[in-house]
Amino acid sequence: MLVKAYSPLLKLDCNSISIYRLSHGPRLHSPSIHASTSSSSSNDPTTNMDKSQSPSVLRSRSSFGRLKVERVRTTRPKELVVQVPTKNPPLPVDDDDVVESPPPLRKWTRKGSETRVGSSNKGWNLKYDSPEPDSTPRTNFSSGSDFFSRKSFRDVGYSDFMIECLRKLNFQRPSHIQAMSFAPVKEGKSCILADQSGSGKTLAYLAPVIQRLRQEEIDGKSMASSQSPRLIVLVPTAELASQVLVNCRSMSKSGVPFRSMVVTGGFRQKTQLENLQQGVDVLIATPGRCMYMIKEGFLKLGNLRCAVLDEVDILFNDEDFESVLQNLMSSSPVTTQYLFVTATLPVGIYNKLVEVFPDCEVTMGPGMHRISTGLDEVLVDCSGGEETEKTPESAFMNKKSALLQLVEESPVPKTIVFCNKIETCRKVENALKRFDRRENQVKVLPFHAAMAQESRLANLEEFSNSRPEKGSQILVCTDRASRGMDFAGVVDHVVLFDFPRDPSEYVRRVGRTARGASGKGRAFIFVVGKQVFLARRIMERNRKGHPLHDVPSAYELSR
Repeated sequence: MLVKAYSPLLKLDCNSISIYRLSHGPRLHSPSIHASTSSSSSNDPTTNMDKSQSPSVLRSRSSFGRLKVERVRTTRPKELVVQVPTKNPPLPVDDDDVVESPPPLRKWTRKGSETRVGSSNKGWNLKYDSPEPDSTPRTNFSSGSDFFSRKSFRDVGYSDFMIECLRKLNFQRPSHIQAMSFAPVKEGKSCILADQSGSGKTLAYLAPVIQRLRQEEIDGKSMASSQSPRLIVLVPTAELASQVLVNCRSMSKSGVPFRSMVVTGGFRQKTQLENLQQGVDVLIATPGRCMYMIKEGFLKLGNLRCAVLDEVDILFNDEDFESVLQNLMSSSPVTTQYLFVTATLPVGIYNKLVEVFPDCEVTMGPGMHRISTGLDEVLVDCSGGEETEKTPESAFMNKKSALLQLVEESPVPKTIVFCNKIETCRKVENALKRFDRRENQVKVLPFHAAMAQESRLANLEEFSNSRPEKGSQILVCTDRASRGMDFAGVVDHVVLFDFPRDPSEYVRRVGRTARGASGKGRAFIFVVGKQVFLARRIMERNRKGHPLHDVPSAYELSR
């Protein structure tokens, strides 16, 4: 039986600025390796250290105008390096706040401005050198051999018809989270399933539940009935619901027959009710529409065998979610299984779950609180020079110039640009459209809550399933696109135009690229002022697998 976790573990602090790695290198022995932010050598305590104790740092740097780009790779030090305390910076600021420049970064060279092609405006050079190959062994949780479990689907316990279904879908071996979660999920136990973005969590709960429901149908123990689904999957957005539906239909077309449907806002209610009355096995819904259908009597829970709460940490922010959960618990059979799926597991969410479900098992994959090792991160400081006035408008202009130069000088087929607000999305969208008015090289696809749902889904479909013959497709969006959406093998670049307000959201945003076993991608993080400090700290903790928030004691014991 699990207990609530009260102790704050590994709480994020910014008491110092850490050497961070934007290219994957070995895990450092200690998180207490720090670098001075002072540009004066006389005040640098590391100058008096023995050379054998200094960490080897390889940097390629460029600084043009107001834009600074830094890439750092560290090799494993032999001993602990002296810590240099600095002032504790506050949490990240939004663009609406006045920003300040960070302390000068050591050993950065100022270079002249470049003229952007086809424009008289001055820009910045976003080209950077790739780091030299690292000869030190490192732990890799996402590349080829280590992404998959050593066990086969048959070893784990998958049935013959499910193995044949997965083979038709080109799944040869289970990932770690899929292998670890199969037994408890198939046995009907309530579980918390947690692993990094892109680790295969959707299949980790769908395959064993569908196998169990199909076997019960063959044995005559349970069957689908009108308005009474056997599996309900709650998701935070309609787009994620559509994605789960695609996975269900792919399985049903590959040899495991079952019926599935989506009920969300934005579509004709009459059509949804007609399909529900015909009887379905799997119902995928958002909390608001699910709550409405329960209250109106359109959805009955007497036949419910399992309820999945996908992206449960996001669902708890939905005002209807807790009411839906209470209705599920009060109206469904006592034997109903509950599965809670997440890429992050804050201690507050954990405590809420185990308080209600004390026998819930926790299954955490090895990539938990890590980002993909196929991801290359680039931190771009858009604060401006010391002589520049620090205003939200100047911060936006700096970031806009950096984005336009990135689009022009490093074009890739697919890019996602994340903004914190719908208003910023529209400004970025307009800037990109003015950059290429005829859309010869850049096709802009907006994606946010202010759009009609049909338009959002159409843009998402075009971005996910079409590959431009020339030029680039850019999805400009809010965090709506970071909540569980799978862009495996699609996204080349992710740009964090605005730094996320919640550090955990950073992991979700950059997790839209470099997904799966061999995924590769690059993330550009635009920061202003004091966001530089927090961005470095987040990157360092993600590299080491340290969570960005309080975590339950079960996680600490599993490390």
